Amino acid sequence: MNGLSRGILYSAVAGMATGLGALPFLFIKKAASEKFIDSSLGFAAGVMLAASAFSLVIPSMELGGPIKFAVGFMLGGLMVDLIDKFVPHEHFMKGHEGLESRRLKGIWLFVIAITIHNFPEGMAVGVSGFTPHAFSVAMAIGIQNIPEGAAVAASLINAKYSPMKAFAVSFLTGLVEIVGGAIGAIITRFSSLLMPYLMALAAGAMVFVISDEIIPETHLKGKERLTTYWVLVGFTCMSVLDLILG
Repeated sequence: MNGLSRGILYSAVAGMATGLGALPFLFIKKAASEKFIDSSLGFAAGVMLAASAFSLVIPSMELGGPIKFAVGFMLGGLMVDLIDKFVPHEHFMKGHEGLESRRLKGIWLFVIAITIHNFPEGMAVGVSGFTPHAFSVAMAIGIQNIPEGAAVAASLINAKYSPMKAFAVSFLTGLVEIVGGAIGAIITRFSSLLMPYLMALAAGAMVFVISDEIIPETHLKGKERLTTYWVLVGFTCMSVLDLILG
């Protein structure tokens, strides 16, 4: 399997894991606790941090050196920041961000927010398809997508959306990651010189999402200490798995 096919296939498998995390909420219709949601997001953030550090940041530096890494990493954060500022979307607890839009219904604001979060994850998997880290990156994104999908579905159900609609929105995030993976893989396929920039860009985008979106979102209900421990658990699990898988 070549790098292009591997990047697209792995991003599809990783993206579908969001639906796996949301699946139980088709049958469990009662509201989930804030502890569960915050713990799930904290674990996902820890896994994302470890994946960024070991499977994207280090390989980017090894391939292109510190300057290319720094340029790509900062551009990744800037990209997500600009999207946040200009694309209307809504968070489960922080509320509305981006330009005001009265024409968009709440469910689509949630979909856009999830899209912003998950596109760089898909891109990371797509780019890594050309590296020895392809499987570990895909596994990391897939693992963190399971609790993230569960947290998204639980939050939507708590917001009075039907279980089917909550599952559908969570599942859509998987489709977004496939698109991101395809774009990352195609760009890398036609210009391998861009690989260190793209790996750093994906890492910067993911770290920005963690710091600006996920962590603040979990610190609004007084569960900061609990969330922090789950970040540590997620980071530890992914670090150990990355070592085992080489």
